[in-house]
Amino acid sequence: MLNESLFNRFRETVAQQQLGVYGVHVYQEGRGTVAHRWRSDDRTCLYSASKTFAALAVGICQEEGRLSIEDKALDFFPQYRDIASAGSEDITLRDLLHMCSGKLFSMFDVPWDSPVLRQTDWAELFFRLHVTAKPGTHFWYSNPSTYLLGRVVECVTGQNLRDYAKPRLFDKLNIFNPQWHTCPQGHTLSYSGLYLTTEELSRLGRLLLDGGVYEGKQVVNAAFVQALHEDIVDSNPDNGSDPEGAVGYGYQVWRCRREGSYRADGSYGQYSIVVPDKRAVVTITGHRNSLWLDTVRAAFSDIVELL
Repeated sequence: MLNESLFNRFRETVAQQQLGVYGVHVYQEGRGTVAHRWRSDDRTCLYSASKTFAALAVGICQEEGRLSIEDKALDFFPQYRDIASAGSEDITLRDLLHMCSGKLFSMFDVPWDSPVLRQTDWAELFFRLHVTAKPGTHFWYSNPSTYLLGRVVECVTGQNLRDYAKPRLFDKLNIFNPQWHTCPQGHTLSYSGLYLTTEELSRLGRLLLDGGVYEGKQVVNAAFVQALHEDIVDSNPDNGSDPEGAVGYGYQVWRCRREGSYRADGSYGQYSIVVPDKRAVVTITGHRNSLWLDTVRAAFSDIVELL
């Protein structure tokens, strides 16, 4: 069985590199779980690790027959067809999942203190953004892409993303009453703003490791979970020189350098890393202002290699 001595080397690295880790949780099939805390296990913002939950909600919607990831995003918003920039009509939900919308904007092209963000539908702002690359051909990490996925879920279910996912995903992971921030118009933020504990986040990794099954029950379609980490686009153009950011991007998950491994990934160090060849999940929350991927490297060198 796993025991806390597993973290001896990782704890030294956290201290030496000042990684700012809040907590680490490891699950390995057949060996149980083990965790270590640097602070209390409070729910903390997952930042972009929230995106993976949004992707799973899309997968559940597809399984229910409400949409297909090959659907065109603009078809769900006919009210914006006349104002959408040229090329917007070609963007599919799969392109949004892949961060390949062709709209090369990390956020809406509006200052954060602009009243436009409080007064205008963010779906409208998305469709107004110019398409400068052919949809489906160019990776560009984009919060608006994930936000729009949440809005599509809302269009086809009549519920915001958080409320739709609660009985179908969160409740089945035994995550009680999760809090997820909204935009000023009350729509789930989708790309960020979900608050969970380290251990609650680890359940996401276990769900993915087991092909959409949690505690013996199929929560998400296995084919969708497989595609989530195997239908990969080249992430190198938008990720500079860090090799952990250049291995590829799936449906709101990042490929890792270790063959077959991938992760939900949030700013400042929020990770649930799935390691299929070890039948393991390493989950970390924390806060570091720079070089966040150093934490991923430490997780592999100081934990995964010891399993």
